[in-house]
Amino acid sequence: MTKPIAIQGIKGSFHHEVAQQYFNPKTEVVECMSFDSAVDSLLQGDTDYIVMALENSIAGSIIPNYALIDNHDLSIVGEYYLDVQHNLMALSGQSIASISEVHSHPMALLQCKVFLKDYPHIKLVEAKDTADVAKQISEEKIKGIAAIASKNAANLYGLDVLAKSIQTIKHNETRFAIIKRQNHQIERKELNKASLKFELDHKRGSLATILNVMSDCKLNLTKIQSLPKIETPWKYAFFVDVTFEDYKDYEKAQSIMQLMAENFKVLGEYKNARL
Repeated sequence: MTKPIAIQGIKGSFHHEVAQQYFNPKTEVVECMSFDSAVDSLLQGDTDYIVMALENSIAGSIIPNYALIDNHDLSIVGEYYLDVQHNLMALSGQSIASISEVHSHPMALLQCKVFLKDYPHIKLVEAKDTADVAKQISEEKIKGIAAIASKNAANLYGLDVLAKSIQTIKHNETRFAIIKRQNHQIERKELNKASLKFELDHKRGSLATILNVMSDCKLNLTKIQSLPKIETPWKYAFFVDVTFEDYKDYEKAQSIMQLMAENFKVLGEYKNARL
């Protein structure tokens, strides 16, 4: 029996949309109000996969999620890029002028900052999930409060869209990782992207040397993110994504980096979704 997919948020959220598009439209989901609880559902065996946002083209990386994957020895087995369109929605029969508050996830509020500046009478209130706000407004028949969420959420919870595509940058993408407890077996010829983590000594040129190894082995660095080590002040772990055409090139680079870096770790090997 196929287990459901863990998502952060509820049905109608962007995570739910990714689960439907990456797996299939009828995919069963476990709604989790935090990424930590989504991870717990995976570790307890209630789910087989997590859909987890990692970065947004406007707001940047969701750094705590890198630590969650690393600390729990989870594996990235796929990725999905979603074109995120934010919409202002409320109960039927209202206008923007009648809205006194907008509730949404902090990331959504940030991404719609310019639009919201044009309405200084509206108070901005942070919430845990975009779709959950839409659901509450619908179920409790709350007037005067609007949500920022997906078109799917408006349809699902019967709200009117007061303004479409209100994000500051119209081409607004979020990269989602598909997470499992252990990496699944994909034929090497199909693998062309990897997520890695390593630490380096405070020595001049140590990072440059690692980057040169990647370049010499024909790897393309698509992402680099540093994360401080809490237990060791001023020491950092680096999370990088690399793409490659030949797995042998990646394998060679991996063997060299394992010798040069501390606590080298493969967080996942998968197909590049940008191709």
